[in-house]
Amino acid sequence: MPWMLFAIGAAFFWVVAKATRLSPSTTGALILSGGLANTSFVGLPMIETFYGRDGMAIGILIDQLGTYLVLSTLGIAIASIYSAGANSAGDILKRVFTFPPLLALLLALALMNIEYPEWLENVLRRLGDTLSPLALVSVGLQLRLDQLRGNRSPLVLGLSFKLLFAPLLLAILYVGVFRATSEVIRITLFEAAMGPQIGGAIVAIQHGLNPPLITLMVGVGIALSFVTLPMWWYALQML
Repeated sequence: MPWMLFAIGAAFFWVVAKATRLSPSTTGALILSGGLANTSFVGLPMIETFYGRDGMAIGILIDQLGTYLVLSTLGIAIASIYSAGANSAGDILKRVFTFPPLLALLLALALMNIEYPEWLENVLRRLGDTLSPLALVSVGLQLRLDQLRGNRSPLVLGLSFKLLFAPLLLAILYVGVFRATSEVIRITLFEAAMGPQIGGAIVAIQHGLNPPLITLMVGVGIALSFVTLPMWWYALQML
């Protein structure tokens, strides 16, 4: 799902950008914020709330081998392409293969069967617990509603796609085409309906892709998702 979501988002915003002559900075910002769902910081607690702890494994799989792997590869490539200045293929590949989350994921997979001392597990867990607050603060401190001026139309476009159009399109694909209506599919589509991903927002800001729009997409999008997600849960229960 995360791979299809990103591909659909990239194609959609590229077509819209061509038709409306959006700047490369705004186009890249919309792809990275509208094409990546917040499947961890918001997604996992939401899954536990609406589907119980049994659904957490599906959410973790979607997040680690889906959303973050997309960000670590295609997301970095898109950020490099749309950022200011020319980027060679070699430079893009270097950024992809030196991206810390990708290296962390590969290291985690390699060390899955390694037993850690209890004290080290506690230290790593405490360090991991700081990730969500730091990520939220790093974006939230930059959120200013007065930045709506000049970004209102791209914001409405981006959030309409992320919170409504993209999940609907994926639901039509999974249910209408693949005829899949299991609990796994419901959780997968529920994850697709999450607000914009914070990790993608941070990468976009680091590459100078319209930071005011990015912070609005994440701040307003996550807030709105608390309204739209219960609606999606209710709709998915009818499958």
